[in-house]
Amino acid sequence: MALIECPDCNNQISDRAVMCPKCGFPISGRGMGYEYMSEATLFGLPLVHIANGLDPSTGRPRIAKGIIAIGNIAVGGLAVGGLSFGVISFGGLALGLVALGGAAVGLLLALGGLAIGLVAIGGGAIGYYALGGGAFGVHPLGGNAQDPQAIEFFKSYLGPWIEQFQRGRGR
Repeated sequence: MALIECPDCNNQISDRAVMCPKCGFPISGRGMGYEYMSEATLFGLPLVHIANGLDPSTGRPRIAKGIIAIGNIAVGGLAVGGLSFGVISFGGLALGLVALGGAAVGLLLALGGLAIGLVAIGGGAIGYYALGGGAFGVHPLGGNAQDPQAIEFFKSYLGPWIEQFQRGRGR
């Protein structure tokens, strides 16, 4: 590890530093990520905002905010990210009206490993109508429960697949 001089304040810093600890000046953009924001806007938000990495002025993670938001943290109409909040949300942890992700919380529909929503479909599903390996709610359909109203509800959307699901359980 060698010491170099900060181009802004002349402080001695590590050559591996992302930014100067004294003045915050970004050192050759390493680790700072990427950001794109469309000029077109709708409701005061950019139509597309893509952001990842750190904000060089604050050192904090960038947050994508737009009608279409894509980034490590995304907030928008259509949000895609590790942590996403949106009307339609895709991500590791997805929160929205419709959410799809590893852990999904959707007001209307949630699809994911763990799904929580009005209609929840996942390995673990918690909802008014729940379909999954472990299904919990008012009308569950899964390895642990087979509510007749849930069967009819999911059959109307998933058709023959639900019948195969039931046959697989020996019914």
